[in-house]
Amino acid sequence: MKIAGLGDQNLRYIDVDANLALCPEALAAQIALDRQAGKVPCIVCTTVGTTSSNALDPLPQIGRICEDSGIWLHVDSAMAGTAALCPEFRYINEGLDFADSYCFNPHKWMFTNFDCDCFYVARRKELIDALSILPDYLRNKATESGAVIDYRDWQVPLGRRFRALKLWFVIRHYGVEGLRYHVRRHVALAQQFASWVQRDERFELAAPAPLNLVCFRHRAGDAFNEALLDALNRSGDLYLTHTKLNGRFTIRFCVGQTYTEARHVQRAWERIREEAARLESGEPSAHHVA
Repeated sequence: MKIAGLGDQNLRYIDVDANLALCPEALAAQIALDRQAGKVPCIVCTTVGTTSSNALDPLPQIGRICEDSGIWLHVDSAMAGTAALCPEFRYINEGLDFADSYCFNPHKWMFTNFDCDCFYVARRKELIDALSILPDYLRNKATESGAVIDYRDWQVPLGRRFRALKLWFVIRHYGVEGLRYHVRRHVALAQQFASWVQRDERFELAAPAPLNLVCFRHRAGDAFNEALLDALNRSGDLYLTHTKLNGRFTIRFCVGQTYTEARHVQRAWERIREEAARLESGEPSAHHVA
């Protein structure tokens, strides 16, 4: 948005529902308000698997609103998009046919080294017309005849790395069944972890966990969860990240690494419970003991 020059003042943040997914009704209302004020809504950015909580925006409803309103619909599926390799998880892409552009990042869950983004557009001419520049030194017969695709016209810089090669090697190495195997295994491990959280009365899930990300917290409050996260990360036994959901400090547990096994997830949960018990009792963490 900043590169496009829209600026923060022209952005609208849309309310979310109980599952932290964008509310279509709130989007439609905001579009109407902006148009009444003489504004021109031009793009809606939705997410399939939000960074904070892995929330899945309802694409079919949002897509119809954008189609009826003549607004560009972009769908960001940075990490979660990889799950759609598996037929049983392909429901996350329902409504994607409404999208004008779509992206997901194989470097986040498809075992590809950073950086690698897969970017799709429904009508490439619109993108090329917006970004193409043709000074004399870039003109050539192959381009003018349409015999080649100049990917410099698909992005901001003229130069680009050959990211597709490393993705090709990953696909050739694993094959589709190998990729699906790992995705399914990661989701199953995350779901097992989520079930342990739900069975422990000291903890709670902070958001639904449809795939491989589990957002959870101790019921003792923000300060306790911050101390818990700090103790776990400083221990060196595991590394977790955090976010804020509904204004509350939340710990994020994500399974997505090639060599993560059930024993790692089980040990992580044991360490979380151990550190929580130490904090509850006022005992110093093990890595603080001389």
